[in-house]
Amino acid sequence: MTEFSAFGPDFPFAYDDWLKHPSGLGVLPPERCGEAVAVIGAGAAGVMAGHELMKMGLRPILYEAGKFGGRLRSEIFEGTEDVVAELGGMRFPISSRAFYHYVDLVGCESAPFPNPLTPAAGSTVIDLEGETLFARKLDDLPPLYREVAEAYAAALEEGARFSEIRAAMQARDAARVKELWDPLVAAWDERTFYDFITSSRAFSSLPFRHREVFGQVGFGTGGWDSDFPNSMLEILRVNLCGLDDDQRYIVGGVEQVPLRLWRQPAPCAHWPEGTSLAGLNGGATRGRAIRIRRDPANGKLAVTDRWGREDLYEAVLVTCQSHLLTTSIETDEALFDQKLWMALDRTRYMQAAKTFVMADRPFWKDLDPATGRPVMSMTLTDRITRGTYLFDNGPDRPAAICLSYSWMTDALKVLPLEAEKRVDLALAALAKIYPGVDVASHIRGNPICVSWERDENFLGAFKGALPGHYRYNHRMYGQFMQADLPPEQRGIFLAGDGISWTPAWVEGAAQTALNAVWGIMRHFGGASPAANPGPGELYPQIGPRALD
Repeated sequence: MTEFSAFGPDFPFAYDDWLKHPSGLGVLPPERCGEAVAVIGAGAAGVMAGHELMKMGLRPILYEAGKFGGRLRSEIFEGTEDVVAELGGMRFPISSRAFYHYVDLVGCESAPFPNPLTPAAGSTVIDLEGETLFARKLDDLPPLYREVAEAYAAALEEGARFSEIRAAMQARDAARVKELWDPLVAAWDERTFYDFITSSRAFSSLPFRHREVFGQVGFGTGGWDSDFPNSMLEILRVNLCGLDDDQRYIVGGVEQVPLRLWRQPAPCAHWPEGTSLAGLNGGATRGRAIRIRRDPANGKLAVTDRWGREDLYEAVLVTCQSHLLTTSIETDEALFDQKLWMALDRTRYMQAAKTFVMADRPFWKDLDPATGRPVMSMTLTDRITRGTYLFDNGPDRPAAICLSYSWMTDALKVLPLEAEKRVDLALAALAKIYPGVDVASHIRGNPICVSWERDENFLGAFKGALPGHYRYNHRMYGQFMQADLPPEQRGIFLAGDGISWTPAWVEGAAQTALNAVWGIMRHFGGASPAANPGPGELYPQIGPRALD
């Protein structure tokens, strides 16, 4: 049986198999080797695409407006070398096979993420409406919590034939995946996650309290009420692709993955031995891209950076947040069809906030003499902190605490507040759950916080598709297929988790980056080997369902 992966369901293509095939991803005409391609955004999608384009023999020139790595942002606490605050992506499911291809390639290590009710967390405290419960596994909680978990599993079977689709994905049976998934697209695109819950037989027979607990605590990684307004298709993909299961973190910080890939030499079709992305870029990225236009003299795409330098490219890959194309980057309107502009502009991004502190040691493992339990645990609550995660770097070594990880309205509550005020609010909330624990006495250094909607380069944490947004997503995702586009719209490509079907997950960034690599290769007259067809070869047969 093939190792489970995020195989579809909209486009069931085996990206990990394509990546590791000995024939490679594709070959360019020799006369096109050495040509430059602009890559706007040095996050996961930009660096992965740049790496593969370099291997084919092109010269990717990366532009970055802010911090290298994008939302793979690992901040090291001052005075340490390895105490990390993961401000963006921090948990990576093992089903993310394309992403882990690069993790393994650059030699990064991963470890189980301390999610609630997992062995990695050790213990979990759930605090709702003033009632505090301690558990190490689901069976330690009152029956209501098992009933919630069982009801959601039943709802997935009833409303989405969940186990059948998962089995087809596990077997990598693309035809069967499409047969089962495509009817769900029309059935659930315009209905919300909350509608799915309330209309299921399993939940409709239970009191409101069960739905409330599901929203506050959820399953796997925490509460889901911030996603209740989203299209149910968005949630089904998370469940079907195993994105909320078996999650791991990258030891030392996930930012190492794009940084190492940037610097790591690779065997290339055109460039000499020892070539790296960093080397092709002179050791540094270009600055912010402020304009993209079509040069009327030669038809090439002109990219201007913040310092006024303009360069011409045969192709441009845009991996930044889609709203920047209308707010930050002056983009020729003719480069995209108006229906695609509608999709790019209507994309809805969700808010998220994190507050991290460094502790002198993993004090939470101290045992309470009265109860024999750890004095503090991974915590899910309806208080302002919502989720508190504990990261142990070893006994008597500094540790990290994510005091608060929150979304949407809970994230907006702290948006105007500075870091120390956010810490004060989080500590006040935790003091009500752990009245005998002086967390503040263990804090060292300065807190590290983020509100992604406050960042001018992101304007939000990740996409959250609303009902009716499937058509928009389809337009963005399929834009790498350019054979039928008019000439004025060819040569500019889109990638990133916001272009994918699975926003907020780095696997979506990896997969759309690889789609763009195929598209750019074909744009330069290249082709995939017959033994290793790429996503574009299979897209007409197993691509996403079109809604009228």
